[in-house]
Amino acid sequence: MFISPDGDHYRTRLTHTIEVAQIARALARALKLDEDLAEGVALVHDFGHTPFGHTGEDALDAVLLPYGGFDHNAQSLRIVTKLERRYAEYDGINLTWETLEGLVKHNGPLVNAKGEGIKGPVPLPILEYCELQDLEIGSYASLEAQVAAIADDIAYNTHDIDDGLRAGYLTFEMLEEVPFLGGLMAEVRAKYPVLDKERFANEIMRRQITHMVEDVIGVAQQNLARLKPKSAADIRAADFTVATFSPEMAETDRQIKKLLFGHIYRHPEIMRIRAGATQIVTDLFHRYMETPAEMQSHYWVDSISGMSVAAKARHVGDYLAGMTDSYALRAHQRLFDRTPDLR
Repeated sequence: MFISPDGDHYRTRLTHTIEVAQIARALARALKLDEDLAEGVALVHDFGHTPFGHTGEDALDAVLLPYGGFDHNAQSLRIVTKLERRYAEYDGINLTWETLEGLVKHNGPLVNAKGEGIKGPVPLPILEYCELQDLEIGSYASLEAQVAAIADDIAYNTHDIDDGLRAGYLTFEMLEEVPFLGGLMAEVRAKYPVLDKERFANEIMRRQITHMVEDVIGVAQQNLARLKPKSAADIRAADFTVATFSPEMAETDRQIKKLLFGHIYRHPEIMRIRAGATQIVTDLFHRYMETPAEMQSHYWVDSISGMSVAAKARHVGDYLAGMTDSYALRAHQRLFDRTPDLR
């Protein structure tokens, strides 16, 4: 996903989330699931992302490491249960247990049978919330949450190819490195011999999404027939992900990610922009820790008084995590003499 100051026609976290929600709802409808729950999990799954995407998350995790680190899923949970201040009687936005569970576990269980973290230590905010309301982090999530997770993968793969073509980091010839994409291109050329580049790219992306969605539906139906669940509890108790890619599509997914890493994510220009984004987040964190009054919000400034260093760091992290790319860029320009060029 491109850092938004680089252009107005690339995906942002919001447009990505809308695409994920649309795909999740389509999958849920085909599988006769709760469409609203699938869409709800899709809509909240990235609430906790920082400015500058995963680069900003890595930077914030680094500066917050002495205070417990930063994880965007845990931050999403904090936003919807604590940080949002919409109601007079309680914090958060009053989401159902199923939505919160899906938010936390859409990528699978967080702990094994021994209670040990599967992908590392479970973020502290998740553990703290589970003391108030058990989200059963040792089991799989609902099928609705699983389709939201795979919808995220489908949307990412597709729109990063689209944005890569727009930005000139990818060419149609490069796409042919992936047999699946090469096959789609051949199909489009055969049916539409004369097609401008924009329509050609859009047709490839449309077919890519269709094939991937149909693959997930087929695999999920096979798994459901084998599992024969009587209730949602049977899905959570299964020892595998029900809504996922077939082995063949999983290999295609791996090839697409390899293509994107090789030509976009590790491109020297993207690495330069990522370094600049890291500097912006790091600089802002240290400035706000030293001078909280620089935060342009009475709530954030007033509520920091009397906090311990750890609580103060988390508070500043919350403030930073809520910024958009452009807001963080303007904040850095206001506070520092030189700001990295992210264009």
